[in-house]
Amino acid sequence: MGEEARVLGIESREENATGRNHDSVVDLYPLSSYYFGSREAVRVKDEMITDRVARLKSNYAAHGLRTCVEAVLLVELFKHPHVLLLQYRNSIFKLPGGRLRPGESDIEGLRRKLASKLSVNENVLVPGLEVGECIGMWRRPNFETSMYPFLPPNVKHPKECLKLFLGRLALHQQFVVPKNFKLLAVPLCQIHENEKTYGPIISQIPKLLSKFSFNMMEI
Repeated sequence: MGEEARVLGIESREENATGRNHDSVVDLYPLSSYYFGSREAVRVKDEMITDRVARLKSNYAAHGLRTCVEAVLLVELFKHPHVLLLQYRNSIFKLPGGRLRPGESDIEGLRRKLASKLSVNENVLVPGLEVGECIGMWRRPNFETSMYPFLPPNVKHPKECLKLFLGRLALHQQFVVPKNFKLLAVPLCQIHENEKTYGPIISQIPKLLSKFSFNMMEI
């Protein structure tokens, strides 16, 4: 009985290790296997910093902590991982995602926001896209512009939280973005610590992905 239990325990640990190894491997499909289209332009709020701070204060007073979720979506090009980024006005880069509604879960909200950013409309989910694990989290301690990957010890009630999730793409997906945005595939090597171009969060994505192995799929 004892020997049988020991063997079962070893098998269980091996299965768990296999599952973890599988989760740490990301299949990347060629950029050419995806379809990219466009739809009507969407209105974008042009805000001054003071306007954004006022909006954050109003939102916090009404709903408390503001939570945003964004997806890191990867494709293969020239045998190197590329991140899909939305570009606005040729200078502003963003990950697809957005703010959660009150009572909405992270996964549900991210699926809805990905549909609104990358599909025909928010009622048409991006088919075959799997929302994976949370790979990073930033918090805004006060009503200011900076976010941090930690919560300062003197702050008990941050005003905003941003979570990055790894999205796993299936083969032959379609992406449809508003005409006033571009969906670009940017190599990890170009993003790495390039805060001047991509900002303090996107430029850290290569480090967040360092624990994963990439399987370049051939079709």
